[in-house]
Amino acid sequence: MPPKQRQIRMEQRGVPVNLMEQLQTRSDEQLEAETRYRSIAMAILGTRAAERYDAAAARSYFQRAIAAGRPQERMMIKRMADASLALAERRADDLKEAVEKLGQAPPTKRQLLGLRFMGVIAPPRGSGVLPRLRGIGLGILLAAAIVGLGTGIVMLVALPFGGESLPPSVLLGVLLDIVAIAILTQVGRRKQRAARAKAGLPT
Repeated sequence: MPPKQRQIRMEQRGVPVNLMEQLQTRSDEQLEAETRYRSIAMAILGTRAAERYDAAAARSYFQRAIAAGRPQERMMIKRMADASLALAERRADDLKEAVEKLGQAPPTKRQLLGLRFMGVIAPPRGSGVLPRLRGIGLGILLAAAIVGLGTGIVMLVALPFGGESLPPSVLLGVLLDIVAIAILTQVGRRKQRAARAKAGLPT
């Protein structure tokens, strides 16, 4: 899985940890309206945009964070921006290096592999025509493979009961795929909440 859920922990000099946690629980609208700790609020919005893989929005928020930040905060904000933009732009190697500069454990090899795969399937904005066409083609092949796998499982299960024709098997296979994806998504969210709780971040 790509490290979409890995929210970068933000610890800036002179800012209490409990304040950071409080700000991270606020909505985007509340953070936009924040004035006293504007640099931190903009940095949090930048990391959220990066988690949505919206590099343009993330870059804009971090530029506002740096402009509003105190001199002693700007280096930390810049490092946070480097890590967040590397995530948003699916640059796995740069993400690993940037997270290490923040003094945090780098993403796992599986997460980095997932991010590289996402970079191929869904290239970031600004990519050329060829990467986009390649991503569309691979996405179609991946979808066909998932449907084929689900259909095969359904037909295999139906064999002891006399078998099943292809059209119903395809439909049941798609439903099986949807259920499986929903379960995996739920499991992933639980792992995310557990990881955030372990890291001391609000869930």
